[in-house]
Amino acid sequence: MKIDSLHYITTNPEAAELACQGGVRWVQLRVKNQPYAVWKQLALETQAVCRRHGATLLINDNPRLAQEIGADGVHVGQADMPAAEARAMLGASFIIGGTANTFADVQRLAAAGVDYVGLGPFRFTSTKENLSPVLGLAGYTEIMRQCEAAGITVPIIGIGGIILEDVAALRNTGLHGVAVSGAIGSAEAPAKMTTLFINELSVLISI
Repeated sequence: MKIDSLHYITTNPEAAELACQGGVRWVQLRVKNQPYAVWKQLALETQAVCRRHGATLLINDNPRLAQEIGADGVHVGQADMPAAEARAMLGASFIIGGTANTFADVQRLAAAGVDYVGLGPFRFTSTKENLSPVLGLAGYTEIMRQCEAAGITVPIIGIGGIILEDVAALRNTGLHGVAVSGAIGSAEAPAKMTTLFINELSVLISI
């Protein structure tokens, strides 16, 4: 299974559309504090966007909804359904990602059979409540070193307040890619910013 190097996290289909216009092909819908019916409608509209653009759609923290609408996968946080339970519920064909803040978290998720790990936060971000301790570049470097030593090969995605200028240094730690929200969603030209991220990641992949 190919895991994209750029993951876009959004709360609405309109933002997903702009990012997909810029080239994003991996969208995670994160909806908080909304009734199930509202969440489902947003998910269906975002799914329609993703299908038009050939993009992968993951639902954050709601395996039941992901299963109901036939999304491509789900991302489970540390306070949500355990990854192993989500796998048992959704089956082998669903993409399952999990959130990690430490090497021990990565080990646990890898053992549970996730398809990728979202490791963070890189720095403080206002788009996430109940933020775990910030890792910074040194934290990523150490955790990636530990993963290599332990033979852990699951793709690891950096997340948390990442901007375009961070990409090169983060990829140099061995990360598979990055997940962004505000850096694209709050940009003056989201589609253009998306393309800049993709170009930066592509340059690093080819080196």
